Amino acid sequence: MEPGERTEVELDAFRRQWRQEVSARSKRQEPASGGSEPSRPAARRKSTVPPPVPATVIQRREAHAETDEVEPRSYHDLLDKEDDLRLGHDALSRTAGSSKEPRSALEHYEKAVEREGQGSLGDSLKLYRKAFKLDDSVHEQYKRKHFPPASFVPKHASPNPSNAAVTVPNTAHHSLHGLPQSTSELLDEFSKLSIPGAPPPTDASPAPPCPIAELPEELLVNVLRWTAVTDVASFVRLAQVCKRFAYLIVTEEQIWKRIALGTEYGFAAMHYGYVCDLYGRALEDSEEGGVPLGPANHPPLDEADSIALPSATNTDPTNDILQRLYASSWRQMFRCRPRLRFNGCYISTCNYTRPGAASTTSLTWGTPVHVVTYFRYLRFFRDGTAISLLTTAEPADVVHHLLKSNIHHHHHGALPSAVMKDALRGRWRLSGPGDGAHAGSDEAEGDVHVETEGVVPKYMWKMQFVLGSAGKGARNNRLSWKGFWSYNRQTDDWGEFGLKNDKPFYWSRVRSYGLG
Repeated sequence: MEPGERTEVELDAFRRQWRQEVSARSKRQEPASGGSEPSRPAARRKSTVPPPVPATVIQRREAHAETDEVEPRSYHDLLDKEDDLRLGHDALSRTAGSSKEPRSALEHYEKAVEREGQGSLGDSLKLYRKAFKLDDSVHEQYKRKHFPPASFVPKHASPNPSNAAVTVPNTAHHSLHGLPQSTSELLDEFSKLSIPGAPPPTDASPAPPCPIAELPEELLVNVLRWTAVTDVASFVRLAQVCKRFAYLIVTEEQIWKRIALGTEYGFAAMHYGYVCDLYGRALEDSEEGGVPLGPANHPPLDEADSIALPSATNTDPTNDILQRLYASSWRQMFRCRPRLRFNGCYISTCNYTRPGAASTTSLTWGTPVHVVTYFRYLRFFRDGTAISLLTTAEPADVVHHLLKSNIHHHHHGALPSAVMKDALRGRWRLSGPGDGAHAGSDEAEGDVHVETEGVVPKYMWKMQFVLGSAGKGARNNRLSWKGFWSYNRQTDDWGEFGLKNDKPFYWSRVRSYGLG
């Protein structure tokens, strides 16, 4: 065949093959389209070559269909939906800021916070360093921008008892002064509750009776008052019984007034001037009127300097201190005002090291070191007397023998009370503004002055402490040293002791003392 005829034959075969493929594709598309357009019969189609445009369109559709099956469509003009779901995240600002690098210190700090939230601690650390190099106060700018003070609006509770609800008890004898706002609100809720009884043993059984829940509040307060007078620690622990008890114990001011003004634990038993001599004799019966009080240079005490125990009716100085320093709260005054405790003793544990002598019979490379431990004990009595003891005996072997009857009476080493052979008698007083014989002095309230006899009769010792607190909730359980002097009665000279190894005293309760 001629080349032209051969080309024509091959072209006809290509056309027939192309028509078959188009016809088969049309038949496959008809069920998907729902029969909206009837397919044209193959006989009616022209035998001419179709123009290239429809083939290009078909190829584009085929390529588009294949692409949709292989990978999903991506919309580059929309934000990442997963990032938009983050709480408090500004997507628009993130998109606008992601394209530019941070320049200022605040931008570096914000970027560091963002990286830290994503877990990139290394990047965030670099950004933090750069931010602080640019501005060392950038964290304050960040706080003002993202956490302004206006966003934290405090809730002010109305302190008004006059507009209180009818169910709230009368506040004439209750006080919530000096309490945090949250505690005040909590106690306000407790005031509406009653004393709950014990639950029934079974679901079908009746609840057991609770007689104390049926008592009138006046009788219940009287019971609590006598409990507080007997043991103030047990009275305070009653707040753990129920919420109603907690409300009464914290807010019942008449009970706290009785405790604060009583002689059992309160300030009626405190002495703001010496009421006896070193040997426990009253000043009017003693020939010795007292001695100067060390560096303070006070005049000697005489019979006119003795004071009686303040009575509960004479409360003018106490009321002035109550209103001026303790917001008219007897509970706050009893807890915070300096006072001594009589139902225990104050113990100071002292340690120091000293080199020891090397043994001549053993081969050693070093010199031994000895750790020396000794104890100081102070016990105060309500009549103004005190006992001071320095010994190496442990507290368990000493505290039960710190009695007046054991001083200088037992010198035999076999007796249990032999540890008291070195005990010294003394007297004590507290310093307070406007109280006692030394009201005109410049002493600060809370100082404790203790005078004791010396090791030999011609000497007398004076110790001065300041009352403090140690521990989370304890008050007035620590005596810190302020000075330690010796007084020579014959030469009228004062000498000061060093306090290199001495440590503060800490109060420990001794149940055998009772009220003390």
